[in-house]
Amino acid sequence: MINQFSKPYSESCDMNQEVISKVLEKYLLKSGVILEIGSGTGQHAVYFANKFPNYTWQPADVAENIPGMKLWFDEAQLSNIKEPEILNVDDYHGSTDSFDFVYSANTVHIMSWSQVEKLFKILQTVLKPAAIFILYGPFSYNFKQTSESNQRFDLWLKGRDPLSGVRDFSDLNKLASDSSLVFQTDIEMPVNNRILVWKKIES
Repeated sequence: MINQFSKPYSESCDMNQEVISKVLEKYLLKSGVILEIGSGTGQHAVYFANKFPNYTWQPADVAENIPGMKLWFDEAQLSNIKEPEILNVDDYHGSTDSFDFVYSANTVHIMSWSQVEKLFKILQTVLKPAAIFILYGPFSYNFKQTSESNQRFDLWLKGRDPLSGVRDFSDLNKLASDSSLVFQTDIEMPVNNRILVWKKIES
């Protein structure tokens, strides 16, 4: 329960933000605007906006998560974090904004597959030509989990919500290709996570 006296907290954000930032710094070389889909607690937005002051961070998530993340933003007082936007893939009406980067962490495995499909359709709309999409989380390959812990995690996800689960790289890459995104790289991360990078077709 979020209240006015305590910020929401994710231990995993504290654990992974530094290693994720080392990947982001390979791409965030100039300046621009970044859309974060699924900002959650807001911890990543605060950390990365502070780490990359030349970039403007646009947090976005479902309505219920906005009040909690705003507690982090109000405390941080960073001028390059924009007012968080409500983004629900099931009720998305399009945006007049376009972005140089889209970043999303630990989202696609908690969505239903139809929601993941809608997410990639949104990416096709909001990414500028040659813009980058960076997706962090656990993924399977050839429909096999990469570790016993990911296997257990997948079973736990499906036990909680049968429509969720660790997504397979080939399925995600097919959606990306259908949404005018070209696969760039797959980076191994700690605790059996990965970072997948796609680039929007330039023309």
